[in-house]
Amino acid sequence: MLKKYILVLVYLLLISLFPLTATAQEFTPPDWSYNNAIYEVNIRQYTEEGTIKAFEKHLPRLKELGADILWLMPIHPIGEKNRKGTLGSYYSVKDYKAVNPEFGTLEEFKSLVKMIHKMGMYVIIDWVANHTAWDHQWIEEHPEFYTQDSLGNIISPNHDWTDVADLNFDNRELWSEMIDALKSWVEKCDIDGYRCDVAGMVPTEFWIEARTELEKVKHVFMLAEWDTPEVHLAFDMTYDWDLHHILNGIAKEEKTVIDLIEHLNNDVEEFPANAFRMQFTSNHDENSWNGTEFERLGDGVEAFAVLTCLIPDMPLVYSGQEAGNNKRLSFFEKDLVDWKDDKLFDIYSRLFQLKKNNKALQNGTLGGEMTYIKSSDEKNIFAFSRSVEKDKVLALFNLSNKPVEVELTGESLLGNFKNYFTGKLETFSGKESFELNPWEYRVYTK
Repeated sequence: MLKKYILVLVYLLLISLFPLTATAQEFTPPDWSYNNAIYEVNIRQYTEEGTIKAFEKHLPRLKELGADILWLMPIHPIGEKNRKGTLGSYYSVKDYKAVNPEFGTLEEFKSLVKMIHKMGMYVIIDWVANHTAWDHQWIEEHPEFYTQDSLGNIISPNHDWTDVADLNFDNRELWSEMIDALKSWVEKCDIDGYRCDVAGMVPTEFWIEARTELEKVKHVFMLAEWDTPEVHLAFDMTYDWDLHHILNGIAKEEKTVIDLIEHLNNDVEEFPANAFRMQFTSNHDENSWNGTEFERLGDGVEAFAVLTCLIPDMPLVYSGQEAGNNKRLSFFEKDLVDWKDDKLFDIYSRLFQLKKNNKALQNGTLGGEMTYIKSSDEKNIFAFSRSVEKDKVLALFNLSNKPVEVELTGESLLGNFKNYFTGKLETFSGKESFELNPWEYRVYTK
């Protein structure tokens, strides 16, 4: 009882301290984001040249892929002091208002954005608000912007991030400078939003103020590299890290479909109704530090890729995944993506097309809720439907390395369907038996 009383007092105190809290704010995703997928661009490793101009040549291919939101990893100059490796980390930003000269010029970036927009695509850039490079001008001009130890020494965010200095958001002047920099890229380059690095390490109140100011310039799309509900007070989309780890666990036979469904149900309860969750089998961190999807998911790579495109909300493809890139890309050195033709390109492009055309797969509140189909093998078979109006998607997955004979029952099965990948028409009753090979999946539409 005492604990509850203390919590109530803390809550009332917070309300009194922050009368214009996040609960009073409502930001909605741009209309164009509800049926899109997202693609992460690693400019350094994308081409032999590693430049903006060289990347431009890939835009027609990415348009064909259908992931129409392009997220560019940080494009800013990289710090040299305490640099890691030869080229340093993209996330060690030396100047928030400039373009990395290794990538090209500001004018070349503006040209890239115009080209992306002309092709009916959108572009967001990575933003690192939590820390800067050690040779950022603020180190000398505004040391008060940084976290300092008891002796007045500026410190890193943690013992491993030695190439960056931690910013102190207790300083409100820092807020103004950071928001000014954020607005400048929207104003001068017409970008469509941001992916914000370690967003939860920066106060949510800052992000609310930043989003409020950005919205005065343009209705932007905001992706937080974080996975808690409260950041949705300022952001449209967060990472679904828990689901990603469950997929890895299923591949290792440490988790099952029961864990997957439990997580998806919890998400519905815990997150705001219109919160987009980003689904992925890889990204730049996973690829470089924890292994490629082939290392982590084995023979389940294709099935898990399809799964991330059909569950709520937005699927992500990282540079080279559509080409079956099967190597860890070095983070601090030049390391070109292994580009080749691969069936994953066709799979992703077909599914992104389905996402655009089938209302059931839209993001957020516009998409269909998950209806799970009862299975005689609850641990290995993931079966569900999603529907909105006349549009419906039915999906079956054998998330195991063994062949399975399974019986599915439920009203969601009833009706005439088309196998989305083969075109074959099939009619199901409310009770059907299926034989599925290891890691086999089937996608039906209606």
